Formats: sequence, structure tokens, C-alpha cells
Amino acid sequence: MGQVVGKVPSDPFQNNTFLDPQPSIFSTLKKQSVTRPNNFISQFNQCISAASSRTQEYLLFKDPENKFRPSPDVLTQIFLMTYISESVSLNMTDTFNCTTMTPEQRVLLGADWVWALLEKPTKNPRIQICVQVLNLPHREDGEGSSLSQEPYSESLQMAHREASNKTMCERMVDFCTSIGKDCYALFLFLGKKNDKENIYGVLSNNFDEAIGKCNIDRAFIENFFRGSRYLHTPTGMMQAIVSKKDGDPLTLMIKFS
Repeated sequence: MGQVVGKVPSDPFQNNTFLDPQPSIFSTLKKQSVTRPNNFISQFNQCISAASSRTQEYLLFKDPENKFRPSPDVLTQIFLMTYISESVSLNMTDTFNCTTMTPEQRVLLGADWVWALLEKPTKNPRIQICVQVLNLPHREDGEGSSLSQEPYSESLQMAHREASNKTMCERMVDFCTSIGKDCYALFLFLGKKNDKENIYGVLSNNFDEAIGKCNIDRAFIENFFRGSRYLHTPTGMMQAIVSKKDGDPLTLMIKFS
């Protein structure tokens, strides 16, 4: 894992409602250990470490015959499934929940999944992190092997039509902005141009400042790494989020592997 260097950078943009709680996908799974409310950050880091390491194995895979390359959907599923498996084994889902999006929700909202820090005893979301996975351009273009895809359902076709006027990144920024400053957009890079073998992230609750001023797309998000001397660990990211004052902007660059 990377190391925290220096102080938390100031937000480059310059300013609470919550998403209605959804049923946990883990509600029927057997509890295996006891979770304390104050140790979810270390457990989150453990889950992220496992998910990043497992996904990186596939990022680094090279087929000698150059016939197979994991598709974007496969890489996203590997990361998410490994995270879920670890979080269930640590019994942290009553404190820090993960809700996966349906195909229609993913198109309309731009998120692959949403993490939520839950209040007790209500289990209402107190802090939310919406995650969108960004793959290397050659993966996003569909190069390499992929799982066979069935024709779009009618509901999915309708979702694509409704969301056609905005990029996936813009849809997620709109989604987070509609919730408030305690909802963060996290763009998770499975490799980037100058480092195809590692996993990075850009997190912010202030992307809405760019709406109407420029295109919010992969190039815009990846540009945050330029000139930045600070790469936080997942632990540092979560500590910065939970210690931030209500309503304050926060933007971080993170190294996950």
C-alpha cells in the first residue's frame, strides 16, 4: 500500500440530506465476528487491500498468445466481490455498508456501488461514497475477451436514452451533489496512463464546482494527478472524510495498490 505524504491538500475548487437507506445485500449472511464501531477504518483498509491485490493480479496478467484480456466488467466484479467477501467475514456491514447498483441505476446514476457509514441505532447513512470504476482506454474500447452480453432490456434501453446527454462521470457528480457534501464521488482507476499496473482514486465532494465550466470526463478526473505530491492511503482517505467539518469541501488523490 502507498504511504501518506505530507498534509491533506486544500480543495482545488472552493462552498444534508441523505440517500434513503436501502436494504443491505448482506442482511441474510451469517455473522462471523464482532465489529466495534471505532475500528471500521482498519477493517475497511483490510478489505480494500484484499480487493486491490486480487484485482491487480488480473491487471498484471499477460496471455502469451495475446488472446485473453479481462474485460472492464470482469475487473470491476473481481474488485467488488473480493471486497464484499472480506467485509462479510469481518462483520463490518452493520457499520459500513455496500450497496451495488442495478444496470439501470448504474446508467442513470453513474455509480457501480455506494459505500455508506451508518448511524447507530437508526442505520441511516451518515457519510456516503459513490464509486465509479474507470478502466484503461483499451479496455473501455472493448479490446480483448469479454463475457457475452445479452441484448439490452427495455428498462435499460430507456435508462440509456434518458442519460444520453451527460457523461457517466457527470451523472455521478449530479447524483452526489443531489445528496449533499457528505456524499463523495470516488473515481477508481484500474490503471492509468503512466502506471497501468496499479489502482488509484480521485475522491471529492466538490466536483459540482466544475459543472458548466468544463467537461467532466476521464481526462478531467485524471488531470487531478498532475502536479499533486500527495497520494493518500485508503486509511488516510477515510480518516480525512470522518474528521472533516460538516459542509467543508474535500478532494483527495489515493493509491490503492
